[in-house]
Amino acid sequence: MMMLVDCSNCRTPLQLPPGARSIRCALCQAVTNVADPRGLPPPPPPSSSYHHHYPPPPQTQPPPPPPPAVPSPYNHAPPGQSPSVHGRKRAVICGISYRNSRHELRGCINDAKCMKHLLINRFKFPEPSILMLTEEETDPLRRPTKHNIRMAMYWLVQGCQPGDSLVLHYSGHGSQQRNYTGDEIDGFDETLCPLDFETQGMIVDDEINATIVRPLPPGVKLHAIIDACHSGTVLDLPFLCRMDRTGRYIWEDHRPRSGVWKGTSGGEVISFSGCDDDQTSADTAALSKVTSTGAMTFSFIQAIERGNATTYGNMLTAMRSTIRNTDNNDLGGGIVTSLLTMLLTGGSLGVGMRQEPQLTANEAFDVYSKPFSI
Repeated sequence: MMMLVDCSNCRTPLQLPPGARSIRCALCQAVTNVADPRGLPPPPPPSSSYHHHYPPPPQTQPPPPPPPAVPSPYNHAPPGQSPSVHGRKRAVICGISYRNSRHELRGCINDAKCMKHLLINRFKFPEPSILMLTEEETDPLRRPTKHNIRMAMYWLVQGCQPGDSLVLHYSGHGSQQRNYTGDEIDGFDETLCPLDFETQGMIVDDEINATIVRPLPPGVKLHAIIDACHSGTVLDLPFLCRMDRTGRYIWEDHRPRSGVWKGTSGGEVISFSGCDDDQTSADTAALSKVTSTGAMTFSFIQAIERGNATTYGNMLTAMRSTIRNTDNNDLGGGIVTSLLTMLLTGGSLGVGMRQEPQLTANEAFDVYSKPFSI
């Protein structure tokens, strides 16, 4: 039977295997001894009666100090002072190509590199505050496995404070699975597919919502950019902006009929996703394996570089227009464009792709008056 133990450093619940005397926390790498099991009653306070009835405990040598902790990408806070009026910036970027498998994708690692370049150079994110998960990483804790993606999402929101700006970017496979609780309008949960999803399973939208949406406190803003199939409501946010091709829109209410809360704890979450829940996302068309990117990530960066990121409505309209009509040889200018030009050396984005980027949020708002801001 597994025993639950709180980490002696960060208080994360850990499962102690039978017979084990200590366990190392995957988040902060601290070693917790078996003397800290959850539910163990505290020792009685010292008193005269205690010393009268019981002999003093035998003197023992103090235990040896634990080995030095292995540095972990999940236990560092963003650099700098405590949050100013503008707060701190922190991001998780995940790109999965599923290399050498039947699920291989072309552009996901390029997407991750482009997004990191954009955040650092356009939005002034400090590089140490960006956690990259790709197959190119040599650190095993930075490979995009299910466990590492879960820990990265936990790290993203851990300790956030008013004024902070958080970003989650994911480029990889997305899927769906049957929902049996009645919480989904279409009857399906949306999922992300980590590198090891065939053996470890997918990450379901309910878990994503519980990890990075519901805990978000007032004054914190999270943007998610999800370039994956079936990703329209992958954060399980309560409202979806249903926009037609003329730019008119309504907010659809996606709050579960069961009454389960899917909003935040006062913070703000806005998600751009590659397509609707019943659509699939694509790489940019007619490109070699080395030079392709995801169409949605490309359109997101393109909208910012061309000055369309004034409001969320203009941003969404520009992204959809780019996917429908733009030839990627016409890249225009801008800081990220130099990287995109290097990566996208030829070919066409294609016309009429069967995907339309979606916008979801924890609260409905006027998309044409709310300024886009990361």
